[in-house]
Amino acid sequence: MNTHVTTSPAAGSPWDRPTPSREFMAKHTEEDVTEWQALTTRVREIAMANGFSKAETQRRVGMKEGTFSQWFSGTYIGRLEPFNRQVRNWLEAFEESSSLAATIPQSPDFITTKIGREIFETLHWAQMTADMVMITIGAGMGKTATCRRYAATRPHVFHATISPHTKTVHGMLVELAAELDVREVNPAKLTRAIGAKIGRSGGGTLLVIDEAQNLVDDAINQLRHFMDIYNCGIALVGNEEVYSRFNKTGGGPSYAQLKRRIGKRLKRAKPYLEDIQAYVSAWGISDEDCVRFLIGVGQKGGALGQVEKTVKLAYMLAIGAEQDLSLKHLKAAWENRDVEDMQ
Repeated sequence: MNTHVTTSPAAGSPWDRPTPSREFMAKHTEEDVTEWQALTTRVREIAMANGFSKAETQRRVGMKEGTFSQWFSGTYIGRLEPFNRQVRNWLEAFEESSSLAATIPQSPDFITTKIGREIFETLHWAQMTADMVMITIGAGMGKTATCRRYAATRPHVFHATISPHTKTVHGMLVELAAELDVREVNPAKLTRAIGAKIGRSGGGTLLVIDEAQNLVDDAINQLRHFMDIYNCGIALVGNEEVYSRFNKTGGGPSYAQLKRRIGKRLKRAKPYLEDIQAYVSAWGISDEDCVRFLIGVGQKGGALGQVEKTVKLAYMLAIGAEQDLSLKHLKAAWENRDVEDMQ
């Protein structure tokens, strides 16, 4: 079989062009090998363009690690055609989804909203005064994006997100350790290691705890300990439940200790009208009927998140019909999403 195989021009790269073994070349038909060459070239191009490792690519293709390694390197001796087909199907699906995604406008970059400015001011207060604040903002109003923005633009600010699986003291400490780049495998020493990292900043440290409604009471008490001992600011960010637990009658001494340490609370259940208008404008939508409709969508539960999902689906409908975005597409998208009775 006189099939030429190009070798890699840059030896040592994780995505070197494969050089198939003699056994591989002798085992498979020229047609299968030719397709294999074309497929491995395309896999390399996509993986390198998107920063995929071989493990990530193998996972996306849905092939076992050992099989993918042998297939890509040109050492697989079993039937080649089924795996060529599997890779070909993945490539077609990936390219189709990438092509569609490229036609849909991306969500606007971070925009400064009124509620965003209020969140910034509250976080700044906590950081500058080493105080504890509570930020309870309705869903879809940009609290997490704003907290991330604040952490990205301020020194000594660490943003950890709590899930139902990390709500315990230890789970929260593990999340904080990851954000603070603290490496300590001994659970008994984790609190002190985190405290030492906070202390090394020389003051002005802020711990932003997102989705704080998931925390158990002991975890919140642990945060109070960090604030008291290491003079750092704490921001508990989440939904109304973050604060409602402290309104319980007969909460006991631990709640009293926490209540008196809350220096500032920011509460906003619904978005400001000007924020919805700014977000719709950031999508480049100016038609009065479209703007009016999306403002109505943004006033429902989920706020700006509802606008984003509706606009994206509307663009898909418009693109599919080869039309410019209009009110009919927005209305169809909202009906298609079928979330009205979930508000």
